[in-house]
Amino acid sequence: MTIAVVMGVSGCGKTTIARALAEQEGWILLEGDRFHPAANIAKMEAGSPLTDDDRWPWLRAIAARQDELRAAGKSAVVACSALKRAYRDILIGGRTDTVLVYLRGSKPLIAARMKARKDHFMPSGLLDSQFADLQEPSADERPIVVDIGGPVEAVIRDTVRQVREHIR
Repeated sequence: MTIAVVMGVSGCGKTTIARALAEQEGWILLEGDRFHPAANIAKMEAGSPLTDDDRWPWLRAIAARQDELRAAGKSAVVACSALKRAYRDILIGGRTDTVLVYLRGSKPLIAARMKARKDHFMPSGLLDSQFADLQEPSADERPIVVDIGGPVEAVIRDTVRQVREHIR
């Protein structure tokens, strides 16, 4: 049983990569954005970044669902920004069966991707706040770091390979 938390700034491909990982491994997909209360989504749609106080209940809701799945012996992939160490501590904490996957990319690359996508509540104008909040995972978090600069198929292959190697 494994929980993989796929993290990174908005526009880095969390949902795409998490969905592919879940499909290839036969795991449940938890899309973190679906755990946001309506007030958070409205705030982001209005172009306002979330505060820590906005995020705590959202992160706790995701962690509670992870723990339900863990208790049932089910593996899952979570797509969640998890930008700060404190956020990751809620999602991962002392859970030794949970692995962190960091999708790393440059601001210009991600900005271009955000401008190209349709029907997403996160406006590209909030990318600066995402990078300002980003605390890259440190070595003690034992992250799997995936460079998102290549074609999406290559990023998926690299992610799946690294997760499989990590959980062996």
